[in-house]
Amino acid sequence: MNLVFLGPPGSGKGTLAKLLSAELNIPHISTGDMLREEAKLATFLGMKVKPFMEKGELVPDNIILEVMKERLGKSDCQKGFLLDGFPRTIPQALGLDNMLKELTKSIDLVLKFEVSEDCVLKRLGGRLICSKCGADFNLYTKPPQKDLICDVCGSQLYQRPDDAQEVILNRLKVYKDQTLPIEEYYNKQGKLRKVNGELDSGSILINVLHILQSKNQ
Repeated sequence: MNLVFLGPPGSGKGTLAKLLSAELNIPHISTGDMLREEAKLATFLGMKVKPFMEKGELVPDNIILEVMKERLGKSDCQKGFLLDGFPRTIPQALGLDNMLKELTKSIDLVLKFEVSEDCVLKRLGGRLICSKCGADFNLYTKPPQKDLICDVCGSQLYQRPDDAQEVILNRLKVYKDQTLPIEEYYNKQGKLRKVNGELDSGSILINVLHILQSKNQ
């Protein structure tokens, strides 16, 4: 099954994507993770996208489409995939449809995770990431046992630059201005389903599995 997850930053789509990826045995493809890794490694692509990411702005469509075309052509996507954070604009959605048509594929369902702005600010503003093992914590909902120290490996925790409050607010504005039209695009195709993203991850997974089962019936 080929899926797209939509939702503002902090809607929980990344966490749910990892759970569903394991459940369905299909790759979870996060453009955010891919681009952050490129920026961290200071690759040619990474240097191009870093200024946009640090400001909470969308990376240009042509760069994203170039990255995704290469990724979706890999063998692990043959039985399906889960796209997290892509497409974010109408040109990206059109580019994705054309790209998949060349591969004789199409998007089956698009799940939109709905959360309030207050929920997003709490989730992202309190998020901490381990500098070594990548484990994630939250000052409000999942605090580490020791201040800024990872419970898993004992390394230092840090806040991503794009989780600073001013950047979060800008990311939300960008989402509303540029990404919401994507919902209408997929809704017209009859592929959009809405999910309450403020529940715990276990409940959300159950709801999503019910949606997928209904699609297959």
